[in-house]
Amino acid sequence: MTADIINLRQARKARRRADKETKAAENRVRFGQSKADKETAKAETEKATRSLEGHRLDPPSRDDDGA
Repeated sequence: MTADIINLRQARKARRRADKETKAAENRVRFGQSKADKETAKAETEKATRSLEGHRLDPPSRDDDGA
């Protein structure tokens, strides 16, 4: 009845690597967007902003003195 001998340093390193990989996988799911997706979202936001600005009743004044 002999127990398996484990190198604790290697076990700690292996556990840290596994934890890092798990966190990386979560981040890929959470923050992973392709460049095309980012550009599409940005274009949609800009279009919505332009549309809202175009429908303003009184456009912002361009006076420097504030009157």
